[in-house]
Amino acid sequence: MKSIIPIKSQRLKSVDIFRGLCMAWMVLNHLIDWWIKSEYKWLYSLAIMIIDPIGASGFLFISGVSIALSYRTRLNKARVSKDYNYRMIRNSYLFRAFFILLIALVYNIPTAIVLKDPSMIWTWFVLLTAAISLFLAWPLLKTSKLFRISIAITVTVLHFFIVSWLLPFQGDSNIFGLLFHILYNLISQDPILIFFPFFLIGTVIGDIIYEVINLNPDDENQNIHFKNKFLIPTLIIGFFLIISGIFLYTPQFLIRRSLSWMIYSIGIDITLFSILISIEKFNIIKTKKSYKFIFYYSYYSLTIYLVHNLLYFLFLHQLNLISIWLFAGASFFSIGFVFRVIYKRWGEKASIKVQIGKLSLDITTRIEKRLNKKKSITVN
Repeated sequence: MKSIIPIKSQRLKSVDIFRGLCMAWMVLNHLIDWWIKSEYKWLYSLAIMIIDPIGASGFLFISGVSIALSYRTRLNKARVSKDYNYRMIRNSYLFRAFFILLIALVYNIPTAIVLKDPSMIWTWFVLLTAAISLFLAWPLLKTSKLFRISIAITVTVLHFFIVSWLLPFQGDSNIFGLLFHILYNLISQDPILIFFPFFLIGTVIGDIIYEVINLNPDDENQNIHFKNKFLIPTLIIGFFLIISGIFLYTPQFLIRRSLSWMIYSIGIDITLFSILISIEKFNIIKTKKSYKFIFYYSYYSLTIYLVHNLLYFLFLHQLNLISIWLFAGASFFSIGFVFRVIYKRWGEKASIKVQIGKLSLDITTRIEKRLNKKKSITVN
């Protein structure tokens, strides 16, 4: 069997920009939360209410988009390559999910140590939510878009029944307390039942993009198809969800984890991404250089998410309403500049996300070679 060349599909700048915006906001969100004085916590709460749709929810949404695009690209490669097959797609995907899960659990260890509670290793920070979303989404990637939307809606509805049922048992030493811990531990973060629908809807959007753009890249009428089959429908749906979320239970659309917030946030994510990809598709703004800074937040998203925690103690609860913007903004641009230098010097070697992909593919290739060797020995 020949060695497998890493798969590289056309990179959509809009995916990088959206992911970069989400990661940039999560970093700023943490810095404000860590550094601002307790008497100014209302500023943090206000920022969360306004910008949070492009935080963890947006990150999981765009992760779903990216996974769907990658999955469809790999399926297409498997159809035309003798050295690449569906089993390899599955194995590399699951290895990737496993490594992210492993990193997520290691990431949670400091929380467990500080709180002196080993069970806090299972805490729903966004990395754990992303890893479990990957595992849950795998069997659904082969299903229809309508089915995945139905699952996303079902999970959302079930969440509100389940959380109201289990919440009274929080912290109890019984089966219901255990279920709450598994599904909602540190509920103020990113529990799977609240955020998995964002990931799943993202896979649907990714599929639509792939069908409209990648299947017929040389089609002279592609821009018309893009506008009619993607842009107009997604903008209509996005605006409808935003308006529905706002008027369903005003002002609960600004309260994280409420039904209004979930509807409003997915509407924001769909609308913003549709606008970004339209700007790229119709070349409205030259993105070749203008998006580069935010690109580093996307390309090194996992690396930045892990290392930015080193800034926790820098100005812990010391900054006021003015200094918080100065130092948080300076840190934001400094991180971007540092990773710009890193990108030029080390490139993908410093990207944990890229290295996980390479490691997953390498393990998958080795397994496939062994399977083919065993099959060849059996036949002979």
